[in-house]
Amino acid sequence: MEVLREYISRVSDAVEEAAEGVEAWVLVVLTAGVTLGSITLLDLYRARQDVYQSVRQWVFLMVRRIPAVRREISRQLDQTRSEIENKMFNTDTGGLPPMHALPRVGWTGEEVVAAATKVLGAGKYDWKQGRISGGAFSGTKDALTKLLTEVYGRYALSNPLHSDIFPGVRKMEAEIVKMTLDLFHGDKEACGCMTTGGSESLLLAVKAARDWCREEKGITRPEMVLCYTGHAGFDKAASILAIKLRKVAMDPVTGKVDLRAMRRAITSNTVMLVASAPNFPHGIIDDVEAVGALGQAWNIPVHVDCCMGGFLLPFMEAAGYPPPPFDFRVPGVTSISADTHKYGQAPKGSSVLMYRSPEFLHHQYFVTPNWPGGIYATSGVPGSRAGGLVAVCWAVMLYIGLEGYTTATRDIIATARKLKDQLRQVPEVELFGDPLTSIVAFRTNGVNILTVGDILTSRGWHLTFLQCPPGLHLCLTSLQTREGLVEELVSDLRKAIEDVRVNPTPVEGLGKVYGTAAGIPDKSLLGDTAKMFLGCYYDTLSKPIQTNGVHPPAPAK
Repeated sequence: MEVLREYISRVSDAVEEAAEGVEAWVLVVLTAGVTLGSITLLDLYRARQDVYQSVRQWVFLMVRRIPAVRREISRQLDQTRSEIENKMFNTDTGGLPPMHALPRVGWTGEEVVAAATKVLGAGKYDWKQGRISGGAFSGTKDALTKLLTEVYGRYALSNPLHSDIFPGVRKMEAEIVKMTLDLFHGDKEACGCMTTGGSESLLLAVKAARDWCREEKGITRPEMVLCYTGHAGFDKAASILAIKLRKVAMDPVTGKVDLRAMRRAITSNTVMLVASAPNFPHGIIDDVEAVGALGQAWNIPVHVDCCMGGFLLPFMEAAGYPPPPFDFRVPGVTSISADTHKYGQAPKGSSVLMYRSPEFLHHQYFVTPNWPGGIYATSGVPGSRAGGLVAVCWAVMLYIGLEGYTTATRDIIATARKLKDQLRQVPEVELFGDPLTSIVAFRTNGVNILTVGDILTSRGWHLTFLQCPPGLHLCLTSLQTREGLVEELVSDLRKAIEDVRVNPTPVEGLGKVYGTAAGIPDKSLLGDTAKMFLGCYYDTLSKPIQTNGVHPPAPAK
């Protein structure tokens, strides 16, 4: 202690000697300048990736303003739009003529049903054969489909916004939340709500964390830290809620979030840490315990994105495949999202968002107390909602039950493990990490994986194309548990790899799109192309036809 006092005294004397003769205001200015400069340099260091990206974007923007470059980009985008429109125009829609206006005379019920049946049969993929990746999570049981049709018909016109008019729907919704909380080991304080899907669940979880941190910690420049493999729904939430995203790398071996990188990315403005269980691209479960510990240490909310695995993970232990810790038993976890419309087998349009305590849920609510139309309050983004979707979700959960979900989980995980083992026997194939649930992602050595994917597409498979780095994945559902499917896929994969080795010329398809995208440094051009595709989605009918009195072909007798 005496040594420390002596050292401080010497430093003090040296500072006084150096400042002798310097006016006080100069010392104040120098001190303030050094302090502000240090803070600025620290902020620049923490945001070095953002600065780099901003400079890149500015350079590309300047280049795109050059007239010749602008003309060439416009020409290329016009060509791309023509290709997209041509592809959509040629899509089979059941042979029905395009409609650009209401028919003068309404169709009969039989005509409407006949037309709807024709449109439903359009498309080139037989999804019930299980050759598509994650496109459908139920459909193997006709009895369940019949039940859902009947229940939805009874509740088709109900609206959860008016709980006084439709108290039964309110009861169903509350019970869905309670049953899901029980699966994730929520205690008496745990609570939650239903949403319209994973994107809304993520958006509301981020809003709750942002608003809680603003009130409790005074954070006005919120930031969120997650692995770049985290779902794109977080990008959407950050864009809508004006939150800065800090994306960190994944561990190159395990595929999990790099915890050291996550720790370095945390600042005094961090309002949420994210763990995926599993992530969508590679099916890898992040180390939820370690992320939860970081959240506890820094007093930062931790969200576990269990949208994909929400109705698999809780049943895996009983099915004989115990998963790593992922739910409210993990200290530090404050919120969890789980999609009932995936492995919960409910129709599309339902998800459950859960919180450890009500204080977070209350920060999610939207309330306008002084509106002339009355006090307006909703738990989520929509006002009116489809009560029928709540009813069929409730019906599915009661119909399947614990044993049914456990059996489905056992079959799906066993099939995924079988696929994983067989892929490891293909010399050219390398898995992304060690996936434990239903998504198996892989890449290839020595051959172009995107071209391999195009060949598989031409042979009736519909796998998910990945990028950064390029790869493919299959999201397995009950549809993929049929006997022989894994062998069919691996056999076709081996043949595709051999075809590419013999003839490496790329096939015209998604592989070309992803391969081209990887080589474009200005990613804003990719954004323009994606927006063009979305625009064409609603604008790809051929020339308008006169619909006065036009009826579809009469239904078959």
